[in-house]
Amino acid sequence: MVDFFWDSYKNASTGHIFLEFLVFVCGILSVWFAKKENVLVYPVGLIATVISVYLLYFAGYIGDMIINAYFSIMSIYGWYYWVKGGTANDNLPITRTNLNEKIIGILLFMITFFVVLGVYKYFDYTIHPDNYVDMISSGIFFTGMWYMAKKKIENWTLWIIGDMIVVPLYAYRGLGMLSLQYLIFTILAVFGYLEWKKILKNQEVQSNL
Repeated sequence: MVDFFWDSYKNASTGHIFLEFLVFVCGILSVWFAKKENVLVYPVGLIATVISVYLLYFAGYIGDMIINAYFSIMSIYGWYYWVKGGTANDNLPITRTNLNEKIIGILLFMITFFVVLGVYKYFDYTIHPDNYVDMISSGIFFTGMWYMAKKKIENWTLWIIGDMIVVPLYAYRGLGMLSLQYLIFTILAVFGYLEWKKILKNQEVQSNL
């Protein structure tokens, strides 16, 4: 297992290993901050996603690169949305998605899938089975990121599903550190869901008093 993890880094430059480790640390911290409803989720996450865009472009994984570029944009949007007009906790409570938001989420997933497919076709990349898994996970993460910016509790459900998909995907691709990172993300996402669910329940109780 250890050999499998390290073999993919034998020919990697020290700079790339350092950048991937920085993504690893910042990514975990960003999920932790999200769990705590701390706006630092966005600037810390932005560091991870911007570096990931470069690393994934270099590795040739276009779908993953696109989703991280989107994460970077959504981090700026979410950062603003959480803090505009005052503190995040006071102005943007945790809520559940309504019917319209569920429909938008489904549309985002479908649009993302076909956009990533179109990008592969445009650049004339050979599409392998794992690329279709990449497209599915991209759609899930796109939608999850939008829900997180809106502080919808369903974002955690999507993160959990998406993380569980990409853990074996990155392991298959030889990206051991990213695979381990998303395994940790899965665990943190479960705790994040439970914590947000508790906060949401308390909000609902207080609103009924």
